[in-house]
Amino acid sequence: MEINKVTIVGLGAMGVFFAPKIEAYLGRGNLRVLAEGERKERLQSKGVTINGIKHYFNVITPETKGDPADLVIIAVKDPSLDQAIEDIKNQVGKHTQIICVMNGIESEDRIASVYGWDHVLYSYMRVSIVMKDGIANFDPEWGKVHFGEAKNDKLSERVRVVKNLFDRCKINYNIDPDMIKGMWFKFMCNVGENLTCALLGIPFGAFQVSDCANAIRRKAMLEVVEIANRLHIDLGQEDIERQEDTIKNIPFPNKPSTLQDLENGRKTEIEMFAGKVVKLGEELGVETPLNWMFYHCIKVYEEKNSGKFLR
Repeated sequence: MEINKVTIVGLGAMGVFFAPKIEAYLGRGNLRVLAEGERKERLQSKGVTINGIKHYFNVITPETKGDPADLVIIAVKDPSLDQAIEDIKNQVGKHTQIICVMNGIESEDRIASVYGWDHVLYSYMRVSIVMKDGIANFDPEWGKVHFGEAKNDKLSERVRVVKNLFDRCKINYNIDPDMIKGMWFKFMCNVGENLTCALLGIPFGAFQVSDCANAIRRKAMLEVVEIANRLHIDLGQEDIERQEDTIKNIPFPNKPSTLQDLENGRKTEIEMFAGKVVKLGEELGVETPLNWMFYHCIKVYEEKNSGKFLR
């Protein structure tokens, strides 16, 4: 089996990581972006600018039938996932594989409940991309997509097929031996870094100079560690420590997605981050005061952005 056709759902800060390189390798007709309505019109008329280069990708609609993809990459945010799952139904054929690179720890379960685990691989991203008004700027060699089966001591055939595509497209990737731990590690980092920055209105670079910002970040990460341990996932203090070098190497002005959402008046993924931590904490008997604060404070910011406090 070989991947000859790829469909991307979501051409935002994660989708743009894949699209140019896959199109360059497979050709314009074999890299499709799934969109409809106003978003489809905007992509076709204005395109997207990625690192200074304007791209007009091949756009198809969810109604397009008879031409399923070999690989579907879902790169949307949490509020859009249910719609994306419905929209890809005509893109999923007998051998189609799906990777969902959005944040969080539940997306694979949600997709597999519709299409089955034979079609779904685990995946997450480690990348910092600033995108606004259809313009994305990032170092394409810095980020990575992580993907694979739950365990990857020996690579399955479908993992090798996706690996071959990424090798040929020169897309940086990692196949984690334990993808569940990897996804929880990313979740832990997102909760600590993303939400601290969003609540305080600070860029990633604050962690290079502020002991106080780091104290908040690490405490929030420890709440995730305790929950993960209750679920028999092997996260610990050493995992928090191994993130220290990474956080110091993110370009100083870069901002995480939740802060970008608040600044642009969009709904955030707070339910998937702090909301999930608080919910699991209640179920497992783990105190999560910092995530409780993150959740309610960022919900207030969303209410403010919606005009709720205007009189």
